[in-house]
Amino acid sequence: MNNRNFLVINGPNLNRLGKREPGIYGAQTMEDLQTELVLFSKELFLDLSFEQSNNEGDLIDLIHGAENKFRGIVLNAGAYTHYSYAIRDAIASVDVPVIEVHLSNVHAREEFRQKSVIAPVTIGQISGFGFDSYKLALQVFHNQLKGDTL
Repeated sequence: MNNRNFLVINGPNLNRLGKREPGIYGAQTMEDLQTELVLFSKELFLDLSFEQSNNEGDLIDLIHGAENKFRGIVLNAGAYTHYSYAIRDAIASVDVPVIEVHLSNVHAREEFRQKSVIAPVTIGQISGFGFDSYKLALQVFHNQLKGDTL
């Protein structure tokens, strides 16, 4: 396993970035996000892989498949964050640290978005900073690698 290899997983409807509720999520697309993260990861000497699925089972398979392949996962589970105990259990079942991210500040939105069922099994949650939420998660992983705590 490459010790600097990280997986970015995006869940349902994130493939619609740039089109879906631009007042909340902005006008940038998934491709823009990936481009920004690749450039940022080069500064940190990290290797990134990207996955996106609208299907809960696919996300679970990606989390399971990350074990022994990736040092960490940056996960935006979309709406599954709020009710998918199956994704929560998948995270708990692997020995790969996961950081939960969200583009918008979920705690300032609808009540149903304010609870994360996956947060208790992640190493942290970052929300409300747009694409920077992902960059902050990568920075955390980078800092942990420097301290060799991963």
